[in-house]
Amino acid sequence: MKVAILQFPGTNCEYDTQHAFEALGATTEIVWHKSETIPGDTDLLVVAGGFSYGDYLRSGAIAKFSPVMKAVSAYAKNGGKVLGICNGFQVLTEAGLLPGALKRNEHLHFISKHHHLKVLNNDNVFLEKLSKNDVVNIPIAHHDGNYYIDEKGLSELYANNQVLLHYTDAEGNIKNPNGSIDSIAGICNKEKNVFGLMPHPERAMESLLGSDDGVKMLQGFLSA
Repeated sequence: MKVAILQFPGTNCEYDTQHAFEALGATTEIVWHKSETIPGDTDLLVVAGGFSYGDYLRSGAIAKFSPVMKAVSAYAKNGGKVLGICNGFQVLTEAGLLPGALKRNEHLHFISKHHHLKVLNNDNVFLEKLSKNDVVNIPIAHHDGNYYIDEKGLSELYANNQVLLHYTDAEGNIKNPNGSIDSIAGICNKEKNVFGLMPHPERAMESLLGSDDGVKMLQGFLSA
């Protein structure tokens, strides 16, 4: 399997992401944001975390204009699988590839810690290795992770099984760290080929570092 990983000025998780997928047996390639194409043999395109363009204006707001994003949009619209992690999730919402927006955290502080997530839907390639209602422990690290969508959009997300993950405690009870509407931590598009989440599964690959719950999350893409 070939995983292409986007790199913008300010991206800081591309090599963590590369390490995670290579540990699972994938081949990877870092793609600079000025590229107007993505590798033709790409099976999964990852928009990695970090602070693209320093998060000036608004997180992901400048990155959506990078030359590579036209290729990303075309790839997604042709059914290609895309995963946006943290800042990558912000970029995908800004580019219109995922609904909603990411706002400043409710308490205006940067959050960096492990946090539990509950699987709401696993009828997709991303979470198919997990079971519905599973609780995983995944690091979060963001300042603008407060997911927002209007009431109509929220209803559509639930109707189409697009809400994938909720922020919870270890027992699966809602515990919202950033003010996200309905404690939403991750979503997908209607076609279930574009995925976005604020937590970092690529940082949860080894129990020595606090959790290996990210392994099953990322393995889903390798079995597709």
